[in-house]
Amino acid sequence: MALFTAAPNSLCVLRLSAIGDVCHAISVIQAIQDYWPSTKITWVCGKIEAQLIGDLPGIDVVIFDKKAGFAGMRQVWSKLKNQRFDTLLHMQLALRASMLSLGIKAKYRVGFSKNRSKEGQWLVTNRHLPSSNSIHVLDNFAEFARYLGVPFESPQWNIPLGEAELDFAKGYCQGKKTLVISPAASKDERNWLTDRYAAIADYATEQGLQVILCGSPAPRELKLAQAISDLCQQPIINLTGKTSLKQLTAVLAAADVVIAPDSGPAHLATTQGTTVIGLYGHSNPKRTGPYNDLDKVVSVYEQHVVQQQQKPIEQLAWATRVKGDHVMQDITLAAVQAELDKVISQL
Repeated sequence: MALFTAAPNSLCVLRLSAIGDVCHAISVIQAIQDYWPSTKITWVCGKIEAQLIGDLPGIDVVIFDKKAGFAGMRQVWSKLKNQRFDTLLHMQLALRASMLSLGIKAKYRVGFSKNRSKEGQWLVTNRHLPSSNSIHVLDNFAEFARYLGVPFESPQWNIPLGEAELDFAKGYCQGKKTLVISPAASKDERNWLTDRYAAIADYATEQGLQVILCGSPAPRELKLAQAISDLCQQPIINLTGKTSLKQLTAVLAAADVVIAPDSGPAHLATTQGTTVIGLYGHSNPKRTGPYNDLDKVVSVYEQHVVQQQQKPIEQLAWATRVKGDHVMQDITLAAVQAELDKVISQL
């Protein structure tokens, strides 16, 4: 039975990070907004994520600075001290988030199902989603909407892009068929091989595509992008570290196809309807892959997880990861070229 039979007055969303998961959550929160337009929504998120959701229509954003530690929590609690929400949607499985939730007042505190909950979330929530067999993170987030009483069929996104961001992207894409490569995952071992990124960039250029590299200004990402650029035999555009989050989103929206490992830009591209070829080895693409392009993923996760765990995938815990810095080398250049060829043939 649904938690609400009529629109509640207010909801608080607690999803601090990361960009990919925030993208998944946006589709769910916007489905709630569409169904209950009168409900006031507050979203507590991280500083970087606020660049993406800070101007989403109808959402009041409260920023939590995790670097400030407990002082950052007190700042959030102070901002929300005069509010008592009908419901808190506790959408982050992390001890830090559960601690932060303690200072947010709400009648109902909804958390994940017991078979998805961890790090103490079960103890700080008083309502829990039913046990889930859903694999993808977005599908698990969708259970929050359904539990409240909001139907959810397929994800839709409305992430406003300003004229300045659109002009920025247009200046680089210039109406050309464009491949964006976002080479860096959250950990270096989850990146594809540098020489293969360069090789697929050269191959794409030979097929008539313009190639753009993107990424954050983190030193390791700048280093990776420069190494790829140095190996390329064909000209590419390197925008790594040169875009805001909204500018990056606009570039991804203007692109025709994106190649990326499990990373925020892969999911940002999905929100913009851009085709994504995901490169997966350490996490299950059925759980964290680009939602609308799971059929285009090049994955070696399945073979490695079975080898490491000595069990069929069906018997493994939901979030089982593969370990090792050797895994991504098993994704061949030929396999990625084959997926890219399929996309190019439809452009």
